[in-house]
Amino acid sequence: MLFHLPLRQTEGFLRSIFGMLCLDLSAPDHTTLSRRAQGLNLTLRRVPAAPGIHLLVDSTGLSKVGEGEWAAVKHGSRGTRGWQKLHLGVDGSGLIVAHALTGGHVDDATTALELIDMVEGEVSRLTADAAYDTRGIYEAAGARGATVVIPPTWRTTRRPTSTRSRTASTHDRARRSAMSPPLIHWRLLLHRPLEPTSGYHQQARVENAFFRYKSIIGESLRARSRAAQETEAILACNILNQMTQFGGPASYAIGR
Repeated sequence: MLFHLPLRQTEGFLRSIFGMLCLDLSAPDHTTLSRRAQGLNLTLRRVPAAPGIHLLVDSTGLSKVGEGEWAAVKHGSRGTRGWQKLHLGVDGSGLIVAHALTGGHVDDATTALELIDMVEGEVSRLTADAAYDTRGIYEAAGARGATVVIPPTWRTTRRPTSTRSRTASTHDRARRSAMSPPLIHWRLLLHRPLEPTSGYHQQARVENAFFRYKSIIGESLRARSRAAQETEAILACNILNQMTQFGGPASYAIGR
C-alpha cells in the first residue's frame, strides 16, 4: 500500500528482499495475499494520549473499482464507479483514534456516534462541521462530558426542543447563536457554553489527516470485497499513525 505496488509486484518485491538478506523464505503468492486479506483480524493501533482527548471528526469519499468500470476498460463501454465513505476521528495531535468505513450514502452524524463510542478514555471536546449538528451528537458528547464545537445550523424545519435536558438546551443555544452573527464570525466570537474562542479552526487537523491519507495511500480502495476493504482501511490508518508518531515535529509556544 505504501509503495503503491500491485500484489504481483509485491510478491516479487518480498522475494528480492529475502534474497538480499540471504533468508531461505518464500513470499506468499498474490492470490494468497488477496484471499487472506478478507479474513485478517486487525485492530487500529492506538497511541497512548494525554487525558482529555480533543476529538475531531469528518468523512471523505474513497472510490472503489466495480464490475461496471472493469467492463468499461475491457470492452470500451461506459462503466460506473462506486464509492465508500471513510469516517475518521483524530485527536489534537493528528493521530487517528477512531475510524469507520461505510457505504457512500450513510449519514455522517449517525456514524459519528460510533466514532465517539470507539474513543477510549476521557473526551474533553468534540469538533466537527455543520453536517454533525444533531441532537444525537450533543447528547452522545454530553454523556462523555465533552464540550461540542459545531457550527450551528438554522433550518426552518427545526424547532427548539421543549425538554429541559442539559444537552438539548446546549444544542438550542448553539443554534440560536448562529442567527445574529454570520457563520464566519461565529468561529471566533464569545458565546456560551463554549470557550471565549470556539477553536473551530482546529477542524483543519482532521482535514489534514484526509489529505495525508489520499497523498500517501491514495484516493481509491484496491480491494474488491467488503472485508478486504475494511482490512485495507485499518492498515492505512495504522501506517499514518506510525508516521505521525515517529515523524511529528515537537512544537513549543514561544513568547513574542
